[in-house]
Amino acid sequence: MSNAFDPIDLAGTRLPNRIAMAPMTRSRAYGPGATPTPAMAEYYAQRASAGLIITEGIQPSAVGQGYPDTPGLHSAEQIAAWRTVTDAVHAAGGRIFAQLMHAGRIGHPDLLPDGLVPVGASPVAAEGRVYTHEGPKEFITPRELDDAEIRRTIFDFATAARNAIEAGFDGVEIHGANGYLVHQFLAPNTNRRTDEWGGEDEDRIRFAVEVTRAVAGAIGADRTGLRISPGNPYNDIAEPEPEAVYSALVRAVEPLGLAYLHLVEGADRELTLRLRKQYAGTLVLNVWTERRPTGPEALALIEDGTADLVSYGALFLANPDLPRRLAAGGPYNTPDSATFFGGDERGFTDYPALV
Repeated sequence: MSNAFDPIDLAGTRLPNRIAMAPMTRSRAYGPGATPTPAMAEYYAQRASAGLIITEGIQPSAVGQGYPDTPGLHSAEQIAAWRTVTDAVHAAGGRIFAQLMHAGRIGHPDLLPDGLVPVGASPVAAEGRVYTHEGPKEFITPRELDDAEIRRTIFDFATAARNAIEAGFDGVEIHGANGYLVHQFLAPNTNRRTDEWGGEDEDRIRFAVEVTRAVAGAIGADRTGLRISPGNPYNDIAEPEPEAVYSALVRAVEPLGLAYLHLVEGADRELTLRLRKQYAGTLVLNVWTERRPTGPEALALIEDGTADLVSYGALFLANPDLPRRLAAGGPYNTPDSATFFGGDERGFTDYPALV
């Protein structure tokens, strides 16, 4: 029986423990050209005792940006700036994967350069507002990607993955969860296409599968993870019957031999267990807590075999040395409930208006 403090081999990357730092949007890429800053290098290095750090969402292209001051991995200056982050984490003994996140329809033209507008699987606007530097603004109807643009977007993910390795990351995680572009192709309310990229379950998973294959082909499956959130309604997603599509997705990606599958759990633990049984590879679990920070009790899910690693968001922000505190049974600093929200990454935001 394994426990959270046992090492684990992540497809060739040896982790000293099974406590992962979950990806959390921070909106602190204040450097020129959406580049990381020295403060970000310090932030991640402080948390290097995690078995694995997964960064905040990083846009693989300019049009993929969904929030103010989020970082990219699509320019030479971004690669160089991220190198200072990965060097700092490695110097502190840590391991770090870059999360590649294309926001899709979640965004606003005010956040994008050169007259770009948000894009999506279908021209369906999300309910709600997004924070901009001028304040919250209503989501707009995204421009539907055509076939050539879809293939270009897949290429952008693969290119950003290569950039991540050049920047010194140990691997990448594809963000296929929480209502962003990959998830928008998976969900029936946001993907109303009738071509090969939409329709039946096997077609709606095509974009997620092709992105995963392209990234794995670019940098190796052993350095590629995939994050999913079956049935998660965040960002106006509706998946009334998620099991069929996610079973098909897991069935399609499992033969690739990915480093891990990162499951953002919904309220249905039975679905988690069924997907766990189906997926033979390493499973990272972001535990369902109903808008509360994940607590130490989640570590029991490693001991009973539900997960191989557990990812922590808010508790890692408040406790940079979280593995040590978990091993000692505390004490824990309390996350700031004024800015905690339970949808996007189960973490914090600099902008409470995003709640």
